[in-house]
Amino acid sequence: MTRRPRPDPDPAARYRRRRRYLRAGQAIMAVGALIVVVHWLAHIEAFGPGQPEGWIDLAAGYPMGALLVIAGAVLASRKPT
Repeated sequence: MTRRPRPDPDPAARYRRRRRYLRAGQAIMAVGALIVVVHWLAHIEAFGPGQPEGWIDLAAGYPMGALLVIAGAVLASRKPT
């Protein structure tokens, strides 16, 4: 069984879809970077004395920020098919 080639979509629609993925990925990366910066500021006690609790450190600190940055980069680099 052979596959029929799909008709080429409208180039303008493809461009708009690509830009939406790019901007959404950039927004997710910005949120991830913001989480990392706020977590770092909490560690240097910029918001008052005391360190973040252990579970916050493990779940919502650097790992969550890094995960969001990576997910945003994957989404931003996605090519529309």
